[in-house]
Amino acid sequence: MEAGIKIRRATESRIAEVDFNNIPFGRVFSDHIFMADYDGQQWINMEICPLHKIALHPATMAWHYGQAIFEGMKASIDDEGNPLLFRPEDHAKRFNVSARRMCMPEFPVDVFVEALSKLILIDKAWIPPQEESALYIRPVMMATDEFVGVRSSDHFKMMVMCLPSGPYYSKPVSLLVEEKYVRACDGGVGEAKAAGNYGASLYPAKLAKQKGYDQVMWMDGREFKYVQEVGTMNIFFVIDGVVVTPNLSGTILKGITRDSLITLLREKGHTVEERPLSIEEIHLAYLDGKLQEVFGAGTAAVIANVDRIGYKGEDMILNPENFKLSPMLKSEINGIRKGRIEDKHHWIHPVYSEVLADIV
Repeated sequence: MEAGIKIRRATESRIAEVDFNNIPFGRVFSDHIFMADYDGQQWINMEICPLHKIALHPATMAWHYGQAIFEGMKASIDDEGNPLLFRPEDHAKRFNVSARRMCMPEFPVDVFVEALSKLILIDKAWIPPQEESALYIRPVMMATDEFVGVRSSDHFKMMVMCLPSGPYYSKPVSLLVEEKYVRACDGGVGEAKAAGNYGASLYPAKLAKQKGYDQVMWMDGREFKYVQEVGTMNIFFVIDGVVVTPNLSGTILKGITRDSLITLLREKGHTVEERPLSIEEIHLAYLDGKLQEVFGAGTAAVIANVDRIGYKGEDMILNPENFKLSPMLKSEINGIRKGRIEDKHHWIHPVYSEVLADIV
């Protein structure tokens, strides 16, 4: 598909205002944004332009009926200063999975990658060079019909903004097993990155923080027996030398970092089981001294070690200093993202060659 992306550059960059050694996650934005509109039949008005606020009617349907989705991905920079995207096609495909589930139009994968490439190249100075830092990329789509009534919107806006970011978690995280509230149920929208999923999770997360925990560990919505995922990431357990992670059943996000780690682990000869995993099995493994590691995986967090799990009024305590697999995986995935480790799986998409001539 011929995208015809227009480019309108900012007259002055705001980058001088940013301290790249101290970047609060989610609050600092790069100079430019990609925007496109869906007119009921096709995507139009594709443009990279200066970041700006947008005006919306009070009846904008996304606000009333929740037709809004997003993605999360990152761009890094190699030692020669070239921007690199990590698995952009897979993120585009997952964006479209969310769109289909929320009755929204799909966005062409090739245009998605082209828009990202051009946007990242224009704002490549915003990619932090520090280790474990990156340019976080947030695609978002929302319904824009000005109508109050329960139906799918005909018109939509798609945007991509960029945020320089440091490490999402600067220390190991603590989790509270949720025994009342539910994130997703069979047949729901759990595997979609729908805005409402995250809105519904905020109150349980607030309660967990009031009890001294960083995040919620979600259980299944039927029996509160099987582990699903954590509020900001998928979850892995190392039990007696075997890596176990909840299987993709339609109620958890199909994490791209999750998939990458499973691939790397199996490639290195480790046994990985994707299956239903009960909290009772985890607790028994802990009591037997067989619970060796627990860590989360996601685009923002990359890999976050877990040092405490609250369950039925007691804590399972772990010592991340003894973890072996999670630091190896973190080093491997960051090395691939930085271009320092061979990319055997063609996950890296360099953006310095195919788009440079179009925008200089």
